[in-house]
Amino acid sequence: MPGTEPLTDDPRPDGLRNAESLVLLLTGDGKGKSSSAFGMVMRSVARGWRVGVIQFIKSGDWQVGEQKVAEDLGVTWMSLGAGFTWDSENIEHDRRLAQEAWLTAAGIIDSGEFDLVVLDEITYLASWKWVDVGAIVETVTNRPPHVNIVCTGRDALPQLIEMADTVTSMTKIKHAYDRGIAAKRGIDY
Repeated sequence: MPGTEPLTDDPRPDGLRNAESLVLLLTGDGKGKSSSAFGMVMRSVARGWRVGVIQFIKSGDWQVGEQKVAEDLGVTWMSLGAGFTWDSENIEHDRRLAQEAWLTAAGIIDSGEFDLVVLDEITYLASWKWVDVGAIVETVTNRPPHVNIVCTGRDALPQLIEMADTVTSMTKIKHAYDRGIAAKRGIDY
């Protein structure tokens, strides 16, 4: 069975090269997509990078612990959504907010101001057809050469998977929520 013995051969491929920037996609039905992205935020800050986070679904009312720490470290953080769609009283308003948020994000990417831009929950905008997936792919693909991008969210469309250099799918084995346990501050947000 693979993984049950320590590696004895170097697993790195021949001809490794450096890339000026990367696009990462964190998707799947498991927990940890945004948390992984925020871990990269901390790693980037530690390297002296300029970092921006744009959240497309969560609103400014959603107080996540990562935001407080990140802002204390100089990260630009924007929660531009309206909140969970199942709580919405006006889904068309939510769609307009998401489209405006995308225009903000595209401008931030194009500006080259940041070394890392996290597009948290961007996959939903594409899969729900709130923003044309082609526009997302075009902006990310044509970003300034030094700008790294991390995209998160479930149900990533094939175009987003194809665009990314690294794709990780988080797979839920089980989750406390499935047993009726609410999200826990400090663990889930």
